[in-house]
Amino acid sequence: MQQIHSFIPSADNTRAFRDALGQFGTGVTVVTAMGPQGPAGMTANSFSSVSMDPPLVLWSPAKASRRFGWFTAADRFAIHVLSHAQDLLCHGFAKSHDIFDRLDWSPSEHGVPLIAGCLSRFECRRSAVHDAGDHAIVVGEVERATVTEGAPLLFYKGRMGQFLHLNGRV
Repeated sequence: MQQIHSFIPSADNTRAFRDALGQFGTGVTVVTAMGPQGPAGMTANSFSSVSMDPPLVLWSPAKASRRFGWFTAADRFAIHVLSHAQDLLCHGFAKSHDIFDRLDWSPSEHGVPLIAGCLSRFECRRSAVHDAGDHAIVVGEVERATVTEGAPLLFYKGRMGQFLHLNGRV
């Protein structure tokens, strides 16, 4: 019989709450903007579409991030959906200060760093920023989208992986 565990999320059981959230598999993105010291990027799996008309998307940076202020103040940013072959890129943005020095990127017409080789990219103009506990919700109006073929990088139960259909092909 399947074991069910119910609880009320609190400061005493944050690991259990994180594990419950980890049951939801998500894609992995890198959000980029031009910061005060140059290009800045942040790994995020808190990405979602909001509206088709107007075309809106959102993501949620953590307030504890040292780059939080850059991203919530940026007038323009880009959200890059990573392919399964870009797992090192994901970790690089999570841990490295000089990742752009080792990366194939170019500035957009608005100066936003655009990373090459992603499955899709959404170039956005900030529409709204909302307070949300220990994160903010940043809403962007998509001004340009870029799409290519490939398999996604996925995050599930604290691990990175890729999706395979039952017949073995994506």
